[in-house]
Amino acid sequence: MSCWNPLQSLLSSMKQACEILTRDPEGGAARIPFETFSFLYSYLASIDGEISETEINVFLQEIKEKADKHSGMVLIRHF
Repeated sequence: MSCWNPLQSLLSSMKQACEILTRDPEGGAARIPFETFSFLYSYLASIDGEISETEINVFLQEIKEKADKHSGMVLIRHF
């Protein structure tokens, strides 16, 4: 029996969002602006209800630090 992991499900959704919203060519890094990533992640995490606000904020801070090194863009490999 497999165990459902809300964080993995959310990250899978975020990967798909990056691939859909990126302006990079197909097969590229699938970068999106941190602001877009942050908005989507916060929204989906709040709907999920399994991830605390503290966990959301800590995760987004880590992603922001990585994005800041890439002109404010989030890459899939950042998460």
